[in-house]
Amino acid sequence: MPIRKFDGKYMVSPLSFLNHWQGWLTIAAAVTYLLATVTMRRRHPKGLAVLAIALGMHAPVLASQIMALEGLRYGFASALSATLWLALVVLVWEARRSRLEGAATVVAPLAAVALVLPWFFVGHVFQGTVSVLFVPHLLIGTLAYGVFLLAATLAVFILIQARVLQSHSARLLDDGLFDQLPPLMAMERMLFRYLSIGFFLLTITLISGVLFSEEVFGRALRLDHKSVLTLLSWFVYGLLLWGHRSRGWRGAAAARATLLGFFVLLLAYVGSRFVLEVEIGRAHV
Repeated sequence: MPIRKFDGKYMVSPLSFLNHWQGWLTIAAAVTYLLATVTMRRRHPKGLAVLAIALGMHAPVLASQIMALEGLRYGFASALSATLWLALVVLVWEARRSRLEGAATVVAPLAAVALVLPWFFVGHVFQGTVSVLFVPHLLIGTLAYGVFLLAATLAVFILIQARVLQSHSARLLDDGLFDQLPPLMAMERMLFRYLSIGFFLLTITLISGVLFSEEVFGRALRLDHKSVLTLLSWFVYGLLLWGHRSRGWRGAAAARATLLGFFVLLLAYVGSRFVLEVEIGRAHV
């Protein structure tokens, strides 16, 4: 991948990615994501199959962007692309038993955009030797992001459905998007299931980062903005799960808390790395 440095920021030269098979596969995967979105919106039975094809094309592109010849690259764009890919993999798996095509039609176009971003914002190579503990730490953390993204997507639909039902305008739910989603109560159950799984994965990520900081990152643990925001998000989700199980918290309040936690978590890694890589132009793990 041809990379140039512009004002301290690492980006691919304009349109130069078209000189490589990964570039053409990126375009094909992005177009297939959009085709899958249209197909699912029209309730075509092959919609999920088209989405699965897009995911299959996305995977080698993502791998080539992260595992570059010069070393491991995992900037904000790659993290966003990997998160959306994992979220859609889970959605396709879950859609076998639940109506989740409506959620997929929201996430798939985002994946199409995120797929292209690493070609223009490639991030930095991790310096030094990458520990064997770092890769599982990174994978589990990214999977936690993906699961929380699904929870946030469901939270948005829960808020919309709740507001429409309260306004006695249920006819607005006749839109095909909502027909491809589970009933409101079923979505709430799925929301808290995703929150529980994501909280477990995020807890493992935090524990591995604390106990094995020297082995994972090659330096002692330090409380920077990324660590503080991640801990804050973990606290928000933990409090929400505790309130749900002990106090019966649910509905719109739980959905808003889910979105708050995801916003903070998004700032923790993707947001902070965007500022460091694009605005400041320096690399931090």
